Amino acid sequence: MGGRPQKNFKNRQPSLRDLVRTAAARGDADCMVYGERRISYGEFARLCWGAARTLRDEHGFGGGDRLAVLSYNCPEWIVALFGATSLGGIGVGLNGWWAAEELDYGLRDSGARALVVDERLWPRVEQVAREAPDLERIFYIGESPPPGTLPIAELLQPCDTVPDEPIAEDDPWVILYTSGTTGRSKGCITTHRGTIAQVLGILFARVCTAAADGEAAPAGDAGQTVSLLSSPLFHVGGLHSNVCALLTAGARMVFLEGRFDPEKVMALVERERVQSWGAIPTMLHRVVHHPKVGDYDLSSLKAISFGGAPTAPETIEKAQEVLPIEPSFANAYGLTETHGVATTCSGRALLERKTSAGLPIPVLDLELRDEQGRPVEPGRLGEVCFRGPTITPGYWNRPEASAETVQDGWLLTGDLGYCDDDGFLYVVDRAKDMILRGGENVYCVEIENCLADHPEIDEAAIVGVPDAELGERVKAVVRRVSGSQLGEDAVRAHVAAHMASFKVPEFVEFVATPLPRNASGKLLKTELRGQASRFATPDDQ
Repeated sequence: MGGRPQKNFKNRQPSLRDLVRTAAARGDADCMVYGERRISYGEFARLCWGAARTLRDEHGFGGGDRLAVLSYNCPEWIVALFGATSLGGIGVGLNGWWAAEELDYGLRDSGARALVVDERLWPRVEQVAREAPDLERIFYIGESPPPGTLPIAELLQPCDTVPDEPIAEDDPWVILYTSGTTGRSKGCITTHRGTIAQVLGILFARVCTAAADGEAAPAGDAGQTVSLLSSPLFHVGGLHSNVCALLTAGARMVFLEGRFDPEKVMALVERERVQSWGAIPTMLHRVVHHPKVGDYDLSSLKAISFGGAPTAPETIEKAQEVLPIEPSFANAYGLTETHGVATTCSGRALLERKTSAGLPIPVLDLELRDEQGRPVEPGRLGEVCFRGPTITPGYWNRPEASAETVQDGWLLTGDLGYCDDDGFLYVVDRAKDMILRGGENVYCVEIENCLADHPEIDEAAIVGVPDAELGERVKAVVRRVSGSQLGEDAVRAHVAAHMASFKVPEFVEFVATPLPRNASGKLLKTELRGQASRFATPDDQ
């Protein structure tokens, strides 16, 4: 690729359309469960082909055209996307947490010709959708479509004819907007080749872990894995690492309807006998700490994977304590720019290395580099860099940002980490989140994991406060567990008991509401830093 040799799976599917075609062979097996609705694999494929036919024949949609989706997780989300991209079109996942101004930006930046939107999010996008210069069609999920929109039922007309429009492996499949933790979101291009390589890498890693640990992969009575889908589809962890992997494996996907609710999750696990769950760490934390966790039968749950944000070891330990079985845990690290999972650590390896992000999937090369771009030895800190078929070709309409992020085939993640002697990766922090205090580097994740071990702290974040003398001082933003009277001194004493004095937070702020996070569970440090400015001295303002 690009004149460079690259590793990939020899017998891979050439496009995501072929993934759907392969899935169709599973016939009457359940593909998606959404409330009382059950959609088989055969029906799913026919709905995708029908959506493609309608978009092409009735709305002039074709190769390279963009279809945006703004909706809570539901079958229509997936069908519309695969329908459009089976024609060679490009999907655009719009962040369901965005405000109107951000949605306006996403529609204009992507140049979407069509939009699929549900009734709950329509009020937020209505005005900007009507003013978006390239938008021609709006498909509405819900009762009573507003004037100017079309009912989603128009797309959901089954068809047996598979589209035959040309699709190249390196054609864009979906544009997903980066989290924006370090600035305005960029539309990251994900391709057919990159998505399929990432999915096969995930499945390869799962098989290897099961073989190494002497265990069978989790499956139901009929040999079909039942998996809970709770991560948002506009995020790479939900769409690429979950949906595409589950479709490839032939799993039954059980949708969590609406917003995340820990009790809904437990009820679904009990009702559908869910065996695996790909969770955001915050979700897992809230389930295992829920007061009613013992009221539900969760014995079917055999495998839990998490990613999208650092996972505190305390969360894994709590899950082992409260779940009635011994699930196999998997930790994953990746970015939108790697099409999702880049490294994974699971099974016994994770229990032995609870803070490790694991080994790279087999098609990726991993390298840690110093500030001069030179590879570092095991145990030495460096910037995490990847090379392989899952690396994004760049950002939509952002050639300069693309060239800065991907250099000579290598993705420069901006994350800091190190590898041990066995090649296991440990991600220490975002380079931009590192605090420079009096010449000392303070890595936020390390302190956040320490605070997570305190029994009276529900969640915590560490940010830097500008300081004229030291450059930055350490601040902790803490949300206590209900009923706790934990004070600032106790927070400092807890950190001081485990870490060097320069890592002890000089400022502690207690908040009553959950800390701001993006859809993948990452803390929005930009928001927290803005709140932190009031702690600085007048000279620092």
